[in-house]
Parts: sequence; structure tokens; C-alpha cells
Amino acid sequence: MDQTDALLREITSHLEEGGIVPYLGPGVLDLVPGGSPVPNSPEALVQRLVAKSSVPHKIRGNLTAAAQYIENFKHRKTLVGLMAEAFAVEVPPTPLHDYLAGIVRKPLLIVDAWYDNAMATALQSRNLWGQLQGVSQSEHFGTWVHYFRPNGMQADPFEADTWDTLLYKPMGSIAPDRNFLVSDTDFVEVLTEIDIQTPIPDIVQQLRSGRHFLFLGCRFRNQLERTFARQIMKRSSDRHWAVLPGELSRNEARFLEEQNITRIDMSLAEFAERLVGKQQVEEEALAV
Repeated sequence: MDQTDALLREITSHLEEGGIVPYLGPGVLDLVPGGSPVPNSPEALVQRLVAKSSVPHKIRGNLTAAAQYIENFKHRKTLVGLMAEAFAVEVPPTPLHDYLAGIVRKPLLIVDAWYDNAMATALQSRNLWGQLQGVSQSEHFGTWVHYFRPNGMQADPFEADTWDTLLYKPMGSIAPDRNFLVSDTDFVEVLTEIDIQTPIPDIVQQLRSGRHFLFLGCRFRNQLERTFARQIMKRSSDRHWAVLPGELSRNEARFLEEQNITRIDMSLAEFAERLVGKQQVEEEALAV
């Protein structure tokens, strides 16, 4: 058994025992067969937005700044409409989404830091689950999170205690209610409070305690990505993993070291194939 196989076996064991919180980023959409039908990176999303609305050239490559400009000069409803249009196409769950949805250990916490609904679609196979979405203070002042049942109806926060799976979407989602944190103002409001954990639901803070995090499809190149990851994993365990192929930026390398995140230097496609394939082999062996 080589070192990678041993690592995969360890991660699989922790996942099946409920000891890992999967943390999904936009790069997970690279696994969609034939390519993602919605933007699969901040760069792709800002290109979609500026193609639909004129934005000064100097901020055309900056997602949060471009979104803020649209919000300021075209109204918040215009920005929400453009975001909804960008993510309107249903994204089919990949085998990785289905694998995560099939973990039977309860309670299960999954963090999904992008706007698509592929993970929510995969979770429809579970009996008791719910979705927690970050909401914009521009639209819901004084409220940080909305809770939703599988049928899309809004739920009371106390219901989350009865769910066996919680999907936490800190940046919002296209479904069921088109909540998006995307502009500078959206994130300034959250980042002002996130160090004292106010925007992070109590149930998420409880479920992350003592657990490891597994980052899939994430990068940590900018401060926003690092801050969200750091604060969401706060007071969890002291050991984590991230599938991060290719060259790391200096900030990424420093962040991994600071948070004690072990880097897995392989493509997400290969990692997912080995993870999901390994599980299928083990299930078939048990069935014999």
C-alpha cells in the first residue's frame, strides 16, 4: 500500500464514521460530465456578470467589486437577477455528490461554498435533511441565515436539530430562494462579525466540534476564501486535508501550514474516482 492509498483509506474511514466535514468549492463542478452548465469559478462568474451589465474596465476581473458596481448603479434586484440567470440551469450531481449524500453516519454536516444546487439535489435521497443558507443583509437586515426543508419551504431554526444531514451554504444558493452573498457590501457585513462567529449558525458550530475538514474543489488564493474557511472550521479538530493540485501560491501554502491542512497533490477528478471507486469495491465485497 503506497502513501496515497493509506491516506485515502484514512479519509474514507473518517468520512464513514462521520468524523469529516466535506467542504465543497466551485471546482467540484469541474467533475460534471461534459462540463459545468453554470460558472465553476469566481473568474467564470464575473465574466458572466460583466457580459450582461457594463462595468468599469479596472474591476471587470474582480467578482465582488463588479457585483457591487452593478448593485450600486443598476439596483440590487438587477444583481440578483443576473446571479439567478447565471445559475438557472440545473446541475446534475456528480458521483462525488452522490457519494457524500450516501454517507449514513448521523448527524452529517456538509459545507458548500458556491451557488449551485447539485449537492442539494443529491441529498433528496435522504429522509431528514435541511439546508442553511447565508443571506444578504441588503435584503434581510438583522438575519444571517435562512433554514429550508427539502421541499423548499422555509423552516424555523430549531428544526435543524432534528435533521440527520445539514447542508450549509454560507454564500447562499440559487435554490430554493435565490439568496446570494456576492458583492463587497455583502461580504463586508459578514466579515465584520465572522470573527466572533455571529453569522455562523449555532448548529454548524456544534457539529464541527472535534471534526476534521476535507476541502474539495477549493482554492485559498484570496483573503475572502481563506477567511471563510478559517472561520467555518474554527474550534474543530487540529487535522484537515485539501485536494489541491498544481502550484500553490505563497498565501495558500502559508494558510495550509497555519491551519494544519495536509495537501493532497492530485486532481480532484482522480481523487474522486479513487474515493468513490474504493467505496463501491468495499460495498460489493460486503455484499458477497
